[in-house]
Amino acid sequence: MKRLRFYLALWAAKLSIIALKITRHNGTNFPGIVALKICPDFLWQVKKPARVIGITGTNGKTTVCNLAIDMFKADGIAVLNNSLGSNIHTGLATSFVLGTGIFGGLKYDTAVLEMDERSAPLTFPAIKPDWLLINNLTRDSIMRNGHPEYIARILTEEMPSATKLLLNGDDLIASSIAPDNERKYFGIKSLDTDVTDCINLVNDLRICPRCSSLLKYTQRRYHHIGKAYCPTCGFKSPQCDYEGQNADLEQMTIEIAERDGSVFCYRLLNDSVFNIYNVVAIVALFRELCYSRERIAELLQKIEIVKSRFDVKELGDFRIIKQMSKDRNSLGTSRAFDYVSGRPGDKELILMMNNLSDSRHWSENVCWLYDADFEFLNRENIKNIVVTGPRAKDYYLRLKMAGIDDSRISFAEHELDAPGKLKLAGKTDIYILYGTDSITLCNQVAARIENEIRERGERA
Repeated sequence: MKRLRFYLALWAAKLSIIALKITRHNGTNFPGIVALKICPDFLWQVKKPARVIGITGTNGKTTVCNLAIDMFKADGIAVLNNSLGSNIHTGLATSFVLGTGIFGGLKYDTAVLEMDERSAPLTFPAIKPDWLLINNLTRDSIMRNGHPEYIARILTEEMPSATKLLLNGDDLIASSIAPDNERKYFGIKSLDTDVTDCINLVNDLRICPRCSSLLKYTQRRYHHIGKAYCPTCGFKSPQCDYEGQNADLEQMTIEIAERDGSVFCYRLLNDSVFNIYNVVAIVALFRELCYSRERIAELLQKIEIVKSRFDVKELGDFRIIKQMSKDRNSLGTSRAFDYVSGRPGDKELILMMNNLSDSRHWSENVCWLYDADFEFLNRENIKNIVVTGPRAKDYYLRLKMAGIDDSRISFAEHELDAPGKLKLAGKTDIYILYGTDSITLCNQVAARIENEIRERGERA
Protein backbone atom coordinates (compact mmCIF):
# COMPACT_ATOMS: atom_id res chain seq x y z
CA MET A 1 0.00 0.00 0.00
CA LYS A 2 2.85 2.36 0.89
CA ARG A 3 4.59 1.71 -2.42
CA LEU A 4 1.33 2.13 -4.35
CA ARG A 5 0.85 5.56 -2.78
CA PHE A 6 4.40 6.49 -3.83
CA TYR A 7 3.71 5.57 -7.47
CA LEU A 8 0.38 7.42 -7.46
CA ALA A 9 2.19 10.49 -6.14
CA LEU A 10 4.95 10.17 -8.77
CA TRP A 11 2.51 9.79 -11.66
CA ALA A 12 0.25 12.61 -10.46
CA ALA A 13 3.26 14.90 -10.06
CA LYS A 14 4.47 14.04 -13.58
CA LEU A 15 1.01 14.78 -14.98
CA SER A 16 1.04 18.13 -13.19
CA ILE A 17 4.27 19.02 -15.03
CA ILE A 18 2.51 18.40 -18.35
CA ALA A 19 -0.47 20.47 -17.18
CA LEU A 20 1.82 23.36 -16.21
CA LYS A 21 3.45 23.33 -19.63
CA ILE A 22 0.11 23.28 -21.42
CA THR A 23 -1.23 26.19 -19.34
CA ARG A 24 2.14 28.01 -19.49
CA HIS A 25 2.45 28.30 -15.75
CA ASN A 26 5.81 28.37 -13.97
CA GLY A 27 5.10 26.37 -10.81
CA THR A 28 8.65 25.44 -9.92
CA ASN A 29 7.70 23.49 -6.80
CA PHE A 30 4.08 22.60 -7.62
CA PRO A 31 4.82 18.99 -8.74
CA GLY A 32 6.63 18.47 -5.43
CA ILE A 33 3.62 19.83 -3.54
CA VAL A 34 1.42 17.32 -5.40
CA ALA A 35 3.78 14.42 -4.66
CA LEU A 36 4.07 15.23 -0.95
CA LYS A 37 0.33 15.81 -0.61
CA ILE A 38 -0.44 12.32 -1.91
CA CYS A 39 2.58 10.63 -0.34
CA PRO A 40 3.96 12.54 2.67
CA ASP A 41 7.05 10.29 2.80
CA PHE A 42 7.76 10.70 -0.92
CA LEU A 43 11.29 12.02 -0.26
CA TRP A 44 12.05 9.01 1.92
CA GLN A 45 10.84 6.48 -0.67
CA VAL A 46 12.25 7.97 -3.87
CA LYS A 47 15.60 6.52 -4.98
CA LYS A 48 18.67 8.66 -4.36
CA PRO A 49 21.79 8.90 -6.54
CA ALA A 50 24.93 7.13 -5.38
CA ARG A 51 26.53 10.53 -4.69
CA VAL A 52 24.55 13.41 -3.17
CA ILE A 53 26.15 16.84 -2.70
CA GLY A 54 24.24 19.45 -0.72
CA ILE A 55 25.03 23.16 -0.74
CA THR A 56 23.61 25.55 1.82
CA GLY A 57 24.34 28.78 3.69
CA THR A 58 22.97 32.30 3.80
CA ASN A 59 24.58 33.96 0.80
CA GLY A 60 26.01 32.45 -2.37
CA LYS A 61 24.54 28.94 -2.21
CA THR A 62 22.69 29.36 -5.53
CA THR A 63 25.84 30.60 -7.27
CA VAL A 64 28.01 27.81 -5.83
CA CYS A 65 25.36 25.23 -6.70
CA ASN A 66 25.18 26.47 -10.30
CA LEU A 67 28.99 26.49 -10.54
CA ALA A 68 29.13 22.89 -9.32
CA ILE A 69 26.46 21.82 -11.80
CA ASP A 70 28.31 23.59 -14.63
CA MET A 71 31.61 21.99 -13.59
CA PHE A 72 30.07 18.51 -13.74
CA LYS A 73 28.42 19.34 -17.06
CA ALA A 74 31.75 20.53 -18.49
CA ASP A 75 33.17 17.20 -17.34
CA GLY A 76 30.44 15.32 -19.20
CA ILE A 77 28.47 14.34 -16.11
CA ALA A 78 24.74 15.05 -15.93
CA VAL A 79 23.51 15.66 -12.39
CA LEU A 80 20.14 15.72 -10.68
CA ASN A 81 19.65 19.28 -9.46
CA ASN A 82 17.07 21.84 -8.40
CA SER A 83 18.50 24.87 -10.22
CA LEU A 84 15.09 25.51 -11.82
CA GLY A 85 13.08 25.00 -8.64
CA SER A 86 12.98 26.03 -5.01
CA ASN A 87 15.46 24.84 -2.38
CA ILE A 88 12.90 23.77 0.24
CA HIS A 89 11.46 20.25 0.55
CA THR A 90 8.78 20.78 -2.12
CA GLY A 91 11.36 22.02 -4.63
CA LEU A 92 13.62 19.06 -3.88
CA ALA A 93 10.65 16.72 -4.35
CA THR A 94 10.02 18.33 -7.74
CA SER A 95 13.63 17.65 -8.77
CA PHE A 96 13.31 13.98 -7.84
CA VAL A 97 10.01 13.76 -9.74
CA LEU A 98 11.80 15.09 -12.84
CA GLY A 99 14.80 12.80 -12.33
CA THR A 100 12.81 9.62 -11.74
CA GLY A 101 11.28 7.39 -14.43
CA ILE A 102 7.61 6.43 -14.37
CA PHE A 103 8.49 3.09 -12.78
CA GLY A 104 10.72 4.63 -10.09
CA GLY A 105 14.08 4.20 -11.79
CA LEU A 106 16.68 6.93 -11.28
CA LYS A 107 18.34 8.66 -14.24
CA TYR A 108 21.40 10.06 -12.42
CA ASP A 109 24.37 8.84 -10.41
CA THR A 110 25.10 12.27 -8.88
CA ALA A 111 22.91 14.97 -7.36
CA VAL A 112 23.88 18.58 -6.61
CA LEU A 113 21.15 20.10 -4.46
CA GLU A 114 20.76 23.61 -3.13
CA MET A 115 19.27 23.11 0.33
CA ASP A 116 17.60 25.86 2.33
CA GLU A 117 19.26 26.01 5.73
CA ARG A 118 16.03 26.81 7.61
CA SER A 119 14.30 23.79 6.06
CA ALA A 120 16.80 21.25 7.39
CA PRO A 121 14.22 19.55 9.68
CA LEU A 122 12.12 18.75 6.59
CA THR A 123 14.92 17.69 4.22
CA PHE A 124 17.78 16.05 6.14
CA PRO A 125 15.74 13.18 7.60
CA ALA A 126 14.96 12.05 4.03
CA ILE A 127 17.96 13.28 2.02
CA LYS A 128 21.34 12.61 3.62
CA PRO A 129 24.07 14.31 1.58
CA ASP A 130 27.44 12.61 1.31
CA TRP A 131 28.97 16.10 1.33
CA LEU A 132 27.38 19.32 2.57
CA LEU A 133 29.10 22.59 1.67
CA ILE A 134 28.21 25.56 3.90
CA ASN A 135 29.27 28.88 2.37
CA ASN A 136 28.52 31.10 5.36
CA LEU A 137 25.92 31.75 8.04
CA THR A 138 25.05 35.42 8.35
CA ARG A 139 22.06 37.54 9.12
CA ASP A 140 19.16 37.00 6.72
CA SER A 141 15.44 37.70 6.79
CA ILE A 142 14.64 38.33 10.44
CA MET A 143 11.06 37.15 9.91
CA ARG A 144 12.16 33.70 8.74
CA ASN A 145 15.71 33.09 9.96
CA GLY A 146 15.97 35.21 13.08
CA HIS A 147 19.70 35.05 13.80
CA PRO A 148 22.57 33.00 12.28
CA GLU A 149 23.24 31.21 15.59
CA TYR A 150 19.63 30.00 15.54
CA ILE A 151 20.18 28.55 12.05
CA ALA A 152 23.49 27.03 13.19
CA ARG A 153 21.66 25.21 15.99
CA ILE A 154 19.06 23.84 13.56
CA LEU A 155 21.74 22.56 11.19
CA THR A 156 23.69 20.97 14.05
CA GLU A 157 20.64 19.22 15.47
CA GLU A 158 19.41 17.94 12.10
CA MET A 159 22.75 17.05 10.47
CA PRO A 160 23.01 13.38 9.41
CA SER A 161 25.95 11.84 11.25
CA ALA A 162 27.46 10.34 8.09
CA THR A 163 27.48 13.62 6.15
CA LYS A 164 30.94 15.07 5.59
CA LEU A 165 31.09 18.84 5.91
CA LEU A 166 32.98 21.39 3.83
CA LEU A 167 32.88 24.61 5.85
CA ASN A 168 33.98 28.21 5.50
CA GLY A 169 36.78 28.36 8.06
CA ASP A 170 36.65 32.18 8.00
CA ASP A 171 33.13 32.11 9.43
CA LEU A 172 33.27 31.09 13.09
CA ILE A 173 29.51 30.47 13.09
CA ALA A 174 29.44 28.21 10.01
CA SER A 175 32.66 26.41 10.99
CA SER A 176 31.14 25.35 14.32
CA ILE A 177 28.30 23.35 12.74
CA ALA A 178 27.87 19.71 13.87
CA PRO A 179 31.24 19.37 15.67
CA ASP A 180 31.11 15.55 15.67
CA ASN A 181 30.90 15.27 11.88
CA GLU A 182 33.93 14.74 9.66
CA ARG A 183 34.89 18.08 8.13
CA LYS A 184 37.25 20.09 5.94
CA TYR A 185 37.67 23.87 5.88
CA PHE A 186 38.23 26.42 3.13
CA GLY A 187 39.07 30.11 3.46
CA ILE A 188 41.19 33.00 2.25
CA LYS A 189 44.57 33.79 3.77
CA SER A 190 44.57 37.53 3.02
CA LEU A 191 43.15 40.17 0.68
CA ASP A 192 44.34 43.72 0.04
CA THR A 193 40.99 44.99 1.34
CA ASP A 194 41.25 43.25 4.73
CA VAL A 195 40.62 45.30 7.88
CA THR A 196 40.62 44.45 11.59
CA ASP A 197 37.78 46.63 12.88
CA CYS A 198 34.22 46.03 11.69
CA ILE A 199 33.06 48.86 9.43
CA ASN A 200 29.57 47.40 9.01
CA LEU A 201 26.44 48.09 11.01
CA VAL A 202 25.98 44.36 11.65
CA ASN A 203 28.61 42.24 13.41
CA ASP A 204 27.10 38.92 14.50
CA LEU A 205 30.12 37.47 16.27
CA ARG A 206 31.74 39.83 18.76
CA ILE A 207 32.28 37.49 21.72
CA CYS A 208 33.86 34.08 22.11
CA PRO A 209 31.24 31.28 21.85
CA ARG A 210 33.15 29.32 24.51
CA CYS A 211 33.96 31.81 27.29
CA SER A 212 32.12 35.01 26.23
CA SER A 213 35.29 37.12 26.15
CA LEU A 214 35.71 39.73 23.43
CA LEU A 215 37.12 38.20 20.24
CA LYS A 216 40.15 39.72 18.51
CA TYR A 217 40.11 39.87 14.71
CA THR A 218 43.45 39.74 12.92
CA GLN A 219 41.78 39.95 9.50
CA ARG A 220 38.25 40.83 8.55
CA ARG A 221 36.62 40.62 5.12
CA TYR A 222 33.20 41.93 6.09
CA HIS A 223 30.94 41.74 9.14
CA HIS A 224 32.19 38.70 11.13
CA ILE A 225 33.89 36.93 8.21
CA GLY A 226 37.66 36.73 8.72
CA LYS A 227 40.29 35.37 11.11
CA ALA A 228 39.73 35.74 14.86
CA TYR A 229 40.88 34.36 18.19
CA CYS A 230 39.97 34.59 21.86
CA PRO A 231 42.82 35.93 24.04
CA THR A 232 41.24 34.35 27.14
CA CYS A 233 40.53 30.70 26.27
CA GLY A 234 42.48 30.24 23.04
CA PHE A 235 39.45 29.63 20.80
CA LYS A 236 40.38 30.58 17.23
CA SER A 237 39.56 30.21 13.56
CA PRO A 238 40.35 26.70 12.31
CA GLN A 239 43.30 25.96 10.07
CA CYS A 240 42.01 25.73 6.51
CA ASP A 241 42.57 22.69 4.33
CA TYR A 242 42.14 24.88 1.24
CA GLU A 243 43.19 28.51 1.54
CA GLY A 244 43.15 31.19 -1.14
CA GLN A 245 46.13 33.54 -1.37
CA ASN A 246 47.69 36.10 -3.70
CA ALA A 247 44.43 37.03 -5.41
CA ASP A 248 45.29 39.00 -8.58
CA LEU A 249 42.23 41.02 -9.58
CA GLU A 250 43.90 42.32 -12.74
CA GLN A 251 44.79 38.89 -14.08
CA MET A 252 41.72 37.40 -12.35
CA THR A 253 43.60 34.52 -10.72
CA ILE A 254 44.05 33.14 -7.23
CA GLU A 255 46.43 30.63 -5.72
CA ILE A 256 44.95 27.98 -3.45
CA ALA A 257 47.24 26.34 -0.92
CA GLU A 258 46.34 22.92 0.44
CA ARG A 259 47.10 21.47 3.85
CA ASP A 260 50.02 19.45 2.45
CA GLY A 261 51.76 22.67 1.33
CA SER A 262 51.00 22.34 -2.39
CA VAL A 263 49.88 25.50 -4.22
CA PHE A 264 48.04 25.79 -7.52
CA CYS A 265 46.71 28.78 -9.48
CA TYR A 266 43.07 28.98 -10.60
CA ARG A 267 40.92 31.41 -12.55
CA LEU A 268 38.63 33.83 -10.71
CA LEU A 269 35.16 34.34 -12.17
CA ASN A 270 34.45 37.71 -10.58
CA ASP A 271 36.33 40.19 -8.40
CA SER A 272 33.81 40.50 -5.54
CA VAL A 273 34.77 38.98 -2.18
CA PHE A 274 31.67 36.76 -2.29
CA ASN A 275 32.73 35.27 -5.61
CA ILE A 276 36.35 34.83 -4.58
CA TYR A 277 35.06 32.68 -1.72
CA ASN A 278 32.80 30.84 -4.17
CA VAL A 279 35.76 29.83 -6.33
CA VAL A 280 37.77 28.65 -3.31
CA ALA A 281 34.72 26.65 -2.16
CA ILE A 282 34.27 25.00 -5.58
CA VAL A 283 37.95 24.08 -5.81
CA ALA A 284 37.81 22.58 -2.30
CA LEU A 285 34.68 20.59 -3.17
CA PHE A 286 36.11 19.09 -6.35
CA ARG A 287 39.44 18.33 -4.71
CA GLU A 288 37.52 16.35 -2.07
CA LEU A 289 35.75 14.58 -4.92
CA CYS A 290 39.22 13.46 -6.07
CA TYR A 291 39.55 15.75 -9.09
CA SER A 292 43.11 16.75 -9.93
CA ARG A 293 44.14 20.40 -9.61
CA GLU A 294 44.86 20.52 -13.34
CA ARG A 295 41.41 19.19 -14.23
CA ILE A 296 39.67 21.64 -11.90
CA ALA A 297 41.60 24.55 -13.44
CA GLU A 298 40.63 23.33 -16.90
CA LEU A 299 36.94 23.08 -15.97
CA LEU A 300 36.96 26.55 -14.37
CA GLN A 301 38.05 27.96 -17.73
CA LYS A 302 34.79 26.67 -19.24
CA ILE A 303 32.23 28.15 -16.86
CA GLU A 304 30.83 31.55 -15.90
CA ILE A 305 28.61 32.98 -13.19
CA VAL A 306 25.04 32.70 -14.42
CA LYS A 307 23.74 35.89 -16.02
CA SER A 308 20.66 35.91 -13.78
CA ARG A 309 23.08 36.80 -10.95
CA PHE A 310 25.42 39.24 -12.71
CA ASP A 311 25.46 40.51 -16.27
CA VAL A 312 27.16 43.39 -18.10
CA LYS A 313 26.26 44.98 -21.44
CA GLU A 314 28.17 47.84 -23.04
CA LEU A 315 26.37 50.51 -25.05
CA GLY A 316 28.54 53.41 -26.23
CA ASP A 317 29.87 55.29 -23.19
CA PHE A 318 27.63 53.32 -20.88
CA ARG A 319 27.71 49.92 -19.23
CA ILE A 320 24.42 48.44 -18.04
CA ILE A 321 25.11 46.08 -15.13
CA LYS A 322 22.42 43.83 -13.72
CA GLN A 323 23.36 42.61 -10.26
CA MET A 324 21.17 40.55 -7.99
CA SER A 325 20.91 41.75 -4.39
CA LYS A 326 18.77 39.61 -2.08
CA ASP A 327 15.73 41.35 -0.66
CA ARG A 328 15.36 41.49 3.14
CA ASN A 329 19.00 40.45 3.45
CA SER A 330 20.98 43.25 5.04
CA LEU A 331 24.36 41.58 4.66
CA GLY A 332 23.89 40.69 0.99
CA THR A 333 22.70 44.23 0.29
CA SER A 334 25.68 45.71 2.16
CA ARG A 335 28.09 43.60 0.13
CA ALA A 336 26.42 44.75 -3.11
CA PHE A 337 26.64 48.42 -2.06
CA ASP A 338 30.27 48.10 -1.00
CA TYR A 339 31.22 46.34 -4.23
CA VAL A 340 29.44 48.79 -6.51
CA SER A 341 30.69 51.93 -4.77
CA GLY A 342 34.24 50.58 -4.73
CA ARG A 343 34.37 50.09 -8.50
CA PRO A 344 36.22 52.76 -10.50
CA GLY A 345 34.34 55.41 -12.48
CA ASP A 346 31.02 57.24 -12.16
CA LYS A 347 27.84 55.32 -11.51
CA GLU A 348 24.08 55.58 -11.41
CA LEU A 349 21.99 53.05 -9.49
CA ILE A 350 18.43 51.83 -9.71
CA LEU A 351 17.31 50.22 -6.44
CA MET A 352 14.49 47.74 -7.05
CA MET A 353 15.00 45.03 -4.41
CA ASN A 354 11.33 45.03 -3.51
CA ASN A 355 10.53 41.36 -2.83
CA LEU A 356 7.47 41.58 -5.03
CA SER A 357 6.01 38.14 -4.27
CA ASP A 358 5.97 38.81 -0.53
CA SER A 359 4.96 42.47 -0.58
CA ARG A 360 1.49 41.75 0.81
CA HIS A 361 2.95 39.93 3.80
CA TRP A 362 5.93 42.08 4.77
CA SER A 363 4.56 45.59 4.25
CA GLU A 364 5.34 46.64 7.81
CA ASN A 365 8.78 45.02 8.00
CA VAL A 366 11.52 47.42 6.93
CA CYS A 367 13.95 46.69 9.76
CA TRP A 368 16.49 45.09 7.41
CA LEU A 369 17.01 48.43 5.67
CA TYR A 370 18.49 49.77 8.90
CA ASP A 371 20.91 46.84 9.21
CA ALA A 372 22.15 47.35 5.64
CA ASP A 373 25.08 49.71 5.04
CA PHE A 374 23.46 52.34 2.82
CA GLU A 375 26.31 54.58 3.97
CA PHE A 376 28.51 52.87 1.36
CA LEU A 377 26.45 54.71 -1.27
CA ASN A 378 27.44 58.10 0.13
CA ARG A 379 30.48 58.32 -2.12
CA GLU A 380 31.34 60.88 -4.78
CA ASN A 381 31.47 58.42 -7.65
CA ILE A 382 27.76 57.62 -7.23
CA LYS A 383 26.05 60.43 -9.10
CA ASN A 384 22.43 59.37 -8.98
CA ILE A 385 20.34 56.78 -7.11
CA VAL A 386 16.88 56.03 -8.47
CA VAL A 387 14.51 54.58 -5.85
CA THR A 388 11.51 52.82 -7.34
CA GLY A 389 8.75 50.30 -6.75
CA PRO A 390 6.70 49.48 -3.62
CA ARG A 391 9.57 50.35 -1.28
CA ALA A 392 10.74 53.55 -3.01
CA LYS A 393 9.83 55.88 -0.14
CA ASP A 394 11.44 53.59 2.42
CA TYR A 395 14.63 53.56 0.36
CA TYR A 396 14.49 57.34 0.09
CA LEU A 397 14.25 57.74 3.88
CA ARG A 398 17.12 55.30 4.45
CA LEU A 399 19.33 57.11 1.91
CA LYS A 400 18.63 60.42 3.64
CA MET A 401 19.61 58.88 6.98
CA ALA A 402 22.86 57.76 5.33
CA GLY A 403 23.60 61.44 4.61
CA ILE A 404 22.96 61.35 0.87
CA ASP A 405 21.83 64.66 -0.59
CA ASP A 406 18.52 65.06 -2.45
CA SER A 407 20.42 66.13 -5.57
CA ARG A 408 21.70 62.55 -5.88
CA ILE A 409 18.35 60.81 -5.30
CA SER A 410 15.61 60.38 -7.92
CA PHE A 411 12.14 58.88 -7.49
CA ALA A 412 10.07 56.73 -9.84
CA GLU A 413 6.86 55.19 -8.60
CA HIS A 414 7.04 52.26 -11.01
CA GLU A 415 10.18 50.33 -11.95
CA LEU A 416 9.57 50.72 -15.68
CA ASP A 417 9.64 54.51 -15.24
CA ALA A 418 13.05 54.42 -13.52
CA PRO A 419 15.16 54.62 -16.73
CA GLY A 420 13.64 58.05 -17.44
CA LYS A 421 15.12 59.33 -14.15
CA LEU A 422 18.71 58.52 -15.12
CA LYS A 423 21.03 61.46 -15.80
CA LEU A 424 23.18 59.63 -18.39
CA ALA A 425 25.86 62.32 -18.24
CA GLY A 426 29.20 61.22 -19.66
CA LYS A 427 30.85 57.83 -19.31
CA THR A 428 28.84 56.00 -16.65
CA ASP A 429 28.15 52.54 -15.27
CA ILE A 430 24.44 51.98 -14.66
CA TYR A 431 23.70 49.36 -12.00
CA ILE A 432 20.30 47.73 -11.63
CA LEU A 433 20.13 46.12 -8.18
CA TYR A 434 17.18 43.75 -8.17
CA GLY A 435 15.68 41.10 -5.91
CA THR A 436 15.36 37.36 -6.26
CA ASP A 437 11.89 37.49 -7.81
CA SER A 438 12.47 40.48 -10.11
CA ILE A 439 14.58 38.95 -12.89
CA THR A 440 11.96 39.45 -15.62
CA LEU A 441 11.21 42.98 -14.45
CA CYS A 442 14.94 43.74 -14.31
CA ASN A 443 15.34 42.64 -17.93
CA GLN A 444 12.48 44.93 -18.93
CA VAL A 445 14.08 47.85 -17.09
CA ALA A 446 17.43 47.12 -18.77
CA ALA A 447 15.75 47.15 -22.19
CA ARG A 448 14.19 50.53 -21.42
CA ILE A 449 17.57 51.89 -20.34
CA GLU A 450 18.97 50.87 -23.72
CA ASN A 451 16.10 52.68 -25.48
CA GLU A 452 16.62 55.76 -23.28
CA ILE A 453 20.33 55.88 -24.16
CA ARG A 454 19.60 55.57 -27.87
CA GLU A 455 16.82 58.19 -27.84
CA ARG A 456 18.92 60.72 -25.94
CA GLY A 457 21.79 60.08 -28.32
CA GLU A 458 19.55 60.75 -31.29
CA ARG A 459 18.23 63.98 -29.74
CA ALA A 460 21.77 65.15 -29.04
